[in-house]
Amino acid sequence: MQVKELVRVFVKGGIISPGDFLKIIHIAEKLGSDKIHFGSRQDIMFSAKEKSKEILDQTFDAIHTQYEINRFEHQNICSSYVTVDLMPGKQWLASHVYINILESFTFKPKLRINVVDPSQGLVPLFTGNINFIASGLDNYWYIYLRFKKLLPTPWQVPVLVYSDDIPRVAEAIQNMEIESNNLDYQTVSKKLVEEVKMNFQPVTEELVLPDTIFPYYEGINRMSDGKYWLGLYWRDNSYSTNILKAICEKCLSTEVGKICLTPWKSFVIKGIFEKDRIGWEKLMGKFGMNLRHSALEMNWHLPALEQEALDLKIYLVRTLDQQDISTYGLTFTIKTTDDITLFTSIVIEKCEELVGGEAAYNILYSKDFNPNSGEYRTYAKSVNKEVIAPLLIELSHQYFDQLEEAVIEEKTQAHVNLQENSLYQCSGCMTIYDEKYGDMQANIPKGTAFRLLPNSYECPVCGGSKAGFIKMA
Repeated sequence: MQVKELVRVFVKGGIISPGDFLKIIHIAEKLGSDKIHFGSRQDIMFSAKEKSKEILDQTFDAIHTQYEINRFEHQNICSSYVTVDLMPGKQWLASHVYINILESFTFKPKLRINVVDPSQGLVPLFTGNINFIASGLDNYWYIYLRFKKLLPTPWQVPVLVYSDDIPRVAEAIQNMEIESNNLDYQTVSKKLVEEVKMNFQPVTEELVLPDTIFPYYEGINRMSDGKYWLGLYWRDNSYSTNILKAICEKCLSTEVGKICLTPWKSFVIKGIFEKDRIGWEKLMGKFGMNLRHSALEMNWHLPALEQEALDLKIYLVRTLDQQDISTYGLTFTIKTTDDITLFTSIVIEKCEELVGGEAAYNILYSKDFNPNSGEYRTYAKSVNKEVIAPLLIELSHQYFDQLEEAVIEEKTQAHVNLQENSLYQCSGCMTIYDEKYGDMQANIPKGTAFRLLPNSYECPVCGGSKAGFIKMA
């Protein structure tokens, strides 16, 4: 029996040209694979015959693309480039901004790095170890760190970084080896400000998380400039190389310059001219590509090439579909391995132990059902497969019941915060102390007034004294 190796191709930011994608498909076929798979970090995977490294090196060196076989030590950079011109976004964050940032990465990331617009709802914000989130200030980005050994939820560095400096900051953080050196977040933040040459601004406005509504991203849809975009999804994440070759060739013949991968095992083709739309529809019909999967099928995140998770998803989707249950706005993760970062509303987590001789699962849900909150609560423990669907139905009812209440509560709290909370700025490094958020790393709870801070309180970035903070107007 021929041993197969799994090849993982890094596609920076999920952006690839049709020509380069076509070369990857050809090399996959040459190495005995007729299927291509997509990963949750917008990368490409396929099986290859043993002893294929020489051929792979020749191909990927030619298209300046990195890859790994079996033992994965590096990470693909994830971005929300795919949502440009399709979904709401920051006006300043155009395609060329993403491309300039991604092309400036000259090192191999070992950490997960995200470069994301918070206005859209397709690409998760905090699934990276280093998350650059676009701010309202042109070309400046929030920095959120997320290392599970330190905190389960993201931690905000109190400065904004300029677009051109993102690769330099990411490399500096990677070189710190935070977890192995047991560094805390305040130390990391201080080292960034003091040791890394970068343009930065103090954080003066807190990040507002996007709505939790998950967008439908399939089929042919009109863009604002009169062109079209096409979203393609295949339920088992196993795309025929014949279909993909035809799609790449169609892109080349119709002047489509980019193919964009999503974190949901799917991809998007943008910039289809009106005159070419019928041709694309015919191509989809020729290969039997379904362009109207239900939203219930598409909003699942599974480990790549994990048959157990896929089988469970198929079972749950069929069961929920028979009940005519709406899950619009919700997203789901099936967690059968530890190597998966949660970014969904509801999680089906496999237990380590069996119950009654069968696999058992925990059901969790995120705070306010917002996948970007990073806070998960347990709804049920150690239940068997047959009980999962009814529990998901219960949770879906809870989600819709709390929608309006959550919006009202959020607006009310925002008004209270606007009236009552004050900002204080360190005169040494411009770090902001916001009474609304406190300083969790210094065990200062949310809502703590600056006047109540101990005199020994220090700036988390530069170590400046409490007396060095100035109240902002």
